[in-house]
Amino acid sequence: MWSKSQIRQARKTQLAPMLIERSYRLYPLKNDNYRVLPDPDDPAGLIVKQSFWLWPERNMAGNSIDFFVKVEGLSFDQATT
Repeated sequence: MWSKSQIRQARKTQLAPMLIERSYRLYPLKNDNYRVLPDPDDPAGLIVKQSFWLWPERNMAGNSIDFFVKVEGLSFDQATT
């Protein structure tokens, strides 16, 4: 069982380094934003800033945990480990 403090910390985890570690390609934009490239299904890609991401073309957004749950399809437990 995860404590509220552990969940809060996981949600604040910097997303860009984790994505690079997982072989995502990030293209730097202004204001410390990154665009994740390429996604063959959606060439516009998604935007990452610190622990938050936004995918306007799919009307999706969230924190670090949400990325792994919503985009990669992992369970909450998988996303927090």
